[in-house]
Amino acid sequence: QRQPEESGGGSVQAGGSLRLTCAASGYLHYCMGWFRQAPGKEREGVAAINNDGTTTYADSVKGRFTISVDFTKNALYLQMNSLKPEDTAYYYCGAKVGGYCAAVYTEYNWWGQGTQVTVSS
Repeated sequence: QRQPEESGGGSVQAGGSLRLTCAASGYLHYCMGWFRQAPGKEREGVAAINNDGTTTYADSVKGRFTISVDFTKNALYLQMNSLKPEDTAYYYCGAKVGGYCAAVYTEYNWWGQGTQVTVSS
């Protein structure tokens, strides 16, 4: 099974927007999540979405980020608005089997290679 693949990262100024895409053919019937890791920090969960559309978000991104799925395009998205310098990190998508669907990285079975997001002040 081909692993998920992220795209859409880049550099933006604070207040700007980016949309990340995860090509996730074969994974969308699982719980899927977005994660990020800044230099010197642990990987942290950003958002997760279950195959019934239920979503969860980290408090730090609520109201700014939106996770969604397009089954016709086999894609997972993360729309990021009102970006802040503290959102700067490498962003990953992942998929997990079973259990409660939340962005807890230790529970995920498959990962993409990641994409860099840099937000300047």
